[in-house]
Amino acid sequence: MKNYSSISEFVLLGLSTDPYIEAILFVLFLLIYFLTLTGNFLMLLVITADSHLHTPMYFFLKQLSFLDLCHASVTAPKMLENLLSERKTIFVESCLAQAFFVFVTGGTEACLLAVMAYDRYVAISFPLLYGHVMNNQLCVGLVWVSWGLAFVDALINILPAVNLDFCEDKTIPHFSCELSSLFPLSCSDTSTNFTLLLCSSVFHFFGTLVMIVSSYCHIVSTVVKVSSTMGRSKAFSTCSSHLTSVILFYGSGFISYLLPTSGSPLEIIFSLQYSMITPMLNPLIYSLKNKEVKAAVRRMLRKILLSSHVADTKS
Repeated sequence: MKNYSSISEFVLLGLSTDPYIEAILFVLFLLIYFLTLTGNFLMLLVITADSHLHTPMYFFLKQLSFLDLCHASVTAPKMLENLLSERKTIFVESCLAQAFFVFVTGGTEACLLAVMAYDRYVAISFPLLYGHVMNNQLCVGLVWVSWGLAFVDALINILPAVNLDFCEDKTIPHFSCELSSLFPLSCSDTSTNFTLLLCSSVFHFFGTLVMIVSSYCHIVSTVVKVSSTMGRSKAFSTCSSHLTSVILFYGSGFISYLLPTSGSPLEIIFSLQYSMITPMLNPLIYSLKNKEVKAAVRRMLRKILLSSHVADTKS
C-alpha cells in the first residue's frame, strides 16, 4: 500500500460522544451482535445437521446465514471497541480493508438474494423440473459466481482508493468505513473514484434488484393462474420470508447510500439497519413462519435430549 505522509489514521464519530449514552449503546449493540452470531450459527447448524433440509432452497439459506455472520462481523467489533474507547481511531489501511470487506459481503448478499429469487421462480413455475434445473452443480456455481462478482466489484473500487492522499480533516461522521465517507476527506481528485463507485453500484445492486423483480413478476403471473386459493396461498407463503429480507436489505442499503455522508441520525439509523439489524433478523424471518425449519429444530433438540439421557443412564 502507499505511504500516507499526511495522516495515518481516521477518527470514527458515528454514534455518540456522551460516555453514558456510549455505555448504553455498547450493551445494546453487543446484545444485537450476540443474537446475530447465535441466530445465524444455529441456522447453519440446523440446515447442515438435518437431511430433510438438504435442498437448494436451504442450501442458499445456509449461504445467507454465513454471509450475515461475515457482514455483521466486518463492522460490529470495531464499533463496539470505539464505544468503549476515548480514541475512536482506525488506521487508514484498516479503514480501506474494512470498506473492502463491506463491499464483498454486501455485494455477495445482493447477488445471493437474486439467486434465491430465481430459485423460488423455478420452484413455483416449473415444479416438476425443479430438481433437474436446480441441481447441486448449478447451486454451488451460482454461489461462487456471487462471491466472484462481489470480489471483482470491491477490487475495482478499493484499488484506486488505495492511491488517494488523505490530509487535514480526518474525522469520519460514521461508525464504520465506507468509500462514500472517505472521498470528502481526500485531497486527491476523487472524480474517477466516485464515477467507479456510482457505476458499480448501479450495475451490481440495481442489476440484482432488476433480476429479483423480474423473477417475482414471473412468479406472480404463474400463481394467478392457479385455480386453488390454498395453492396460491402456499406459493406466496414460500416467498414471503425472502421478500421480507429483500425489502430490509435493499431498502436500508439504498437509502443509506443515497443519503449524503453528513453523519445525520437518519443516515446512521439506516446504516445500522443495513449492517447489523438485518443480519440479526434474517434467521428469525426464515424460521418463525417456516414449518420445516421449526420441525428440524425440534428433531435436533430431541436428538440432543435423547443422547443426554442415554449418557446419564450409562453413567
